[in-house]
Amino acid sequence: MLFRDIRPEDHPMPPRRPRRAALYVRVSTDGQTTANQQHELEAVARRHGWTVAEVFADRGVSGAKARDERPAMHRLMAAIARKEVDMVAAWSVDRLGRSLQDLVGFLAELHAKGVDLYLHQQGLDTGTPAGRAMFGMMGVFAEFERAMIVERVKAGLARARAQGRVGGRPRVAGDVEKRIRAVLASGVGIHKTARQLGVGTSVVQRVKGEMVADPV
Repeated sequence: MLFRDIRPEDHPMPPRRPRRAALYVRVSTDGQTTANQQHELEAVARRHGWTVAEVFADRGVSGAKARDERPAMHRLMAAIARKEVDMVAAWSVDRLGRSLQDLVGFLAELHAKGVDLYLHQQGLDTGTPAGRAMFGMMGVFAEFERAMIVERVKAGLARARAQGRVGGRPRVAGDVEKRIRAVLASGVGIHKTARQLGVGTSVVQRVKGEMVADPV
């Protein structure tokens, strides 16, 4: 039997599928537009050879709201869960949320599904070694932020007790507080929890603060 050299052209590699990118854009008021964010991210996608799978736009929605209270973000998370995208691209980190804790939680969910994150203003791409290193550092800062929140809440409660008040914010019946804790623990945001249970947002904020300060 005669042997011959096997050349690359004898067994060509199948073409690599372009990465499917979900673009997430958000503005806080109805008077603003997401067009500039979308235009810039689409240009980035073209430069990198990404396929834009879908644009998810939250208009007139504050970044302080929980993810489940932002319609487009909610749909984006569903698309990620169904593995319909390979990466999420956003204009800036503050478009995703205001809390470092929330951002790290979001990144953890992306990582669990093998989805990368690109942040244009910060130059962060978790698909690169440098981006993955930055992700690790964000986790460290998130833990620091959580510790600071715990200390502030404890200090506030101590001041309230010293002034003869039980807690710094309005109290509710024990059974109602248990229901608030259960709903918050399921991942529902503060405003939605308040509407669902018919209590004030300040009550829900106080309960959430106590949960952070004294986790079960």
